[in-house]
Amino acid sequence: MPHKGDHEPEDDDHHHHEADLDLVEKAFVEGFQSAPDPTSFLRLAGIPFEARLSDGTELRLLRVSQERRVDMGSLTPHLGGRTFRYDPLPAQMVSKRDHLVFVYFDGESTRQYAFEDARALGGR
Repeated sequence: MPHKGDHEPEDDDHHHHEADLDLVEKAFVEGFQSAPDPTSFLRLAGIPFEARLSDGTELRLLRVSQERRVDMGSLTPHLGGRTFRYDPLPAQMVSKRDHLVFVYFDGESTRQYAFEDARALGGR
């Protein structure tokens, strides 16, 4: 995922989370999978194909990847934080989440961005 400073704006006051972003991302996942024209779908969603970072680095979108995450257990730190307790989750508490990754090439290597961060790149 991108490090702070990969895109503008820099300050925390300006970089706010969109209301119900998880619902927006879920709708994007569902729509993108069945979109007859993925290119237009990305444009409508505000995902840039090319972007320039504040340091001048140019990015080019290579791939949209989706992975399913299934949370199977939880960790609880003990007092002091050096050790922890692990508990497997009962079936009714196991959660499944789809996670999107937008892979950009920066001229030397690839960089991965989450949905919200890719949209924040702006671009052209």
